[in-house]
Amino acid sequence: MSFLSYFINGISLGSIYAIIALGYTMVYGIAKMLNFAHGDIIMVGAFTTFTVVSTHSGNPLVGILAAVLVCTVLGVTIERVAYRPLRGASPLAVLITAIGVSYLLQNVALLLFGSNSKQFTSVVNIPALKLAEGQLSISGVTMVTIASCIIIMIVLTTFINKTKMGQAMLAVSEDKGAATLMGIDVNRTIAVTFAIGSALAAIAGVLLCSAYPSLTPYTGSMPGIKAFVAAVFGGIGSIPGAMIGGIILGVIENLSKAYISSQLSDAIVFSVLIIVLLVRPTGILGKTIHEKV
Repeated sequence: MSFLSYFINGISLGSIYAIIALGYTMVYGIAKMLNFAHGDIIMVGAFTTFTVVSTHSGNPLVGILAAVLVCTVLGVTIERVAYRPLRGASPLAVLITAIGVSYLLQNVALLLFGSNSKQFTSVVNIPALKLAEGQLSISGVTMVTIASCIIIMIVLTTFINKTKMGQAMLAVSEDKGAATLMGIDVNRTIAVTFAIGSALAAIAGVLLCSAYPSLTPYTGSMPGIKAFVAAVFGGIGSIPGAMIGGIILGVIENLSKAYISSQLSDAIVFSVLIIVLLVRPTGILGKTIHEKV
């Protein structure tokens, strides 16, 4: 039963990585850029919920809605101020800017909240589910996290494939110039992509801190990096790939902590990524892109 418990908790952790990775993979797939400030938007969402719940009669729903709103506005603002002026610049310039935005968000959080760890109160109050005559217990946070990942995946896939904005995103991801000639507002489409990715980061931040109730200005750094690894692992640019990569990554990390070493679990995760990329450079569901010369 212990293996099954570790496995289910790994799926829960992987679901959080998958939700974060969806933001990475959407932005890269459509805007062809890596938003390394994405992990810090997770932290902003968690701090927003923490602040609202602490000061407004402890209503977690209000805290979650506030986090989604704040992170959505923040994501659109970052895209407009920091990334849009660099739309035609080299990838290195965009990468350095993203790192700069990441450090900016961390230092603003340090000024506002300090460096001491805050105790985050879980927003999930569902009782644990006991199976196998009480030998296996699945926490409410775990159930909500896995269900949230599945629902988000279904809604996002439906949005991309069935709505006008989703079709515009697909067109921009294929060819920005051709999309512009077809009357698609590329800037608006990319802004909506950042808004969706940042809203997902807010939800991931709340779920992450509900499962691991410690909050600092650096909370989003390592989960952000691991979610990027999950996006690459699954095939960056692929929405199903982000989900698969995140869940596999979470299971590997949790089983490594349980059966090998908690100190070596991160090294094992990144080693698996290297092996996968050596065997399949495009990731599990990634597609090889042929460029005309």
